[in-house]
Amino acid sequence: MAQPNYQHVACKHRPMHPAFSIIFFTVMSGAGFGLAAVFAILQVTGLLDTLTVTGQLALLGVAVALVTVGLTSSTLHLANPKNAWRAVMRVRTSWLSREAVAAVAFYPIVGAYVLAIGYDAPGAWVKGLGLATALMAQLTVYTTSMIYASLKTMRAWHHPLVPVNYHLLSMASGAAVLVFLVALLAGENLVATTLAPLLLVSALLAKWLYYSWLDSGDSPGPTIQTATGLSRAAVRLLDLGHTADNFTTREFGFSVKRRVRRRARTVVLGGLTASTLLLSVQLVQSMVWLTATASLVTILSIFAERWLFFAEAKQAVMLYHGVDLETRSATRSQRLPKRLAPQVGTRLGSKLEEQAR
Repeated sequence: MAQPNYQHVACKHRPMHPAFSIIFFTVMSGAGFGLAAVFAILQVTGLLDTLTVTGQLALLGVAVALVTVGLTSSTLHLANPKNAWRAVMRVRTSWLSREAVAAVAFYPIVGAYVLAIGYDAPGAWVKGLGLATALMAQLTVYTTSMIYASLKTMRAWHHPLVPVNYHLLSMASGAAVLVFLVALLAGENLVATTLAPLLLVSALLAKWLYYSWLDSGDSPGPTIQTATGLSRAAVRLLDLGHTADNFTTREFGFSVKRRVRRRARTVVLGGLTASTLLLSVQLVQSMVWLTATASLVTILSIFAERWLFFAEAKQAVMLYHGVDLETRSATRSQRLPKRLAPQVGTRLGSKLEEQAR
């Protein structure tokens, strides 16, 4: 009996589950960096005078805690977390290395800023270190965003709006947390309460523009022609890049149903809108629970946004595994030929045939 040809077996598609450690890292560290940046800007401009020195140090402590928890979680998806230190070895060519260096450099700067506030250093020192803290915080966020925006093989990521969204969501979440902490420690601060809704509206608009561009079809992603460089004629895949489920098909061969994508986007945009409305009400009627709810809704909305950011990405490598990146469906050459179906008699063959169907 002829042996079945397993080279035409499709990869098994399942809903994508991006690494939670990376989602947690980008959301929490982004909020921490945003909180540090917004606090430093308002503090050096004298707009947080209602806060005592102890309150200012507490806010910076929360910012550093959020950053530290986020950075620590980023090592959980590594096979060997003990080798995480090697991320700093390729600063000249890798945005990941630049992110690691920027994150490490943030600590001594914010530490000096804390000491300057705590020991009542001259105003010029406090202002200089505050601005340096804000700059380094957002520089780290920028390097994080460029890890994804620099990837030309990912249409959903290779766009100028990606770093813009990272910055705005970081600042908006940081501002929302700041408003809550200020309300908790010193009562209402009109400037902070006004700034937070403005940042949320900016983040909401930028995210809506990004989703509109993603659905528009402008600047289409890679095709089998562009991936192979054979653009003068039609290119047809004759053999797949796998004979069974493997790392590539598990990590990059996922799909998100359209209704799931719509619901997730509704959660993101609706959550940011709700946070904006809650903080707008805070301008009229000061209530701590409003700021707490707004900050929580903001963080949860960004969790949904970050999950969708990874889930919607389409990796060009899947073109070599017979997946149409526009529809995320298997091509004809990816299905098991009917003439081979009767020959599949083993347990493994039956499983592969079931996956092909």
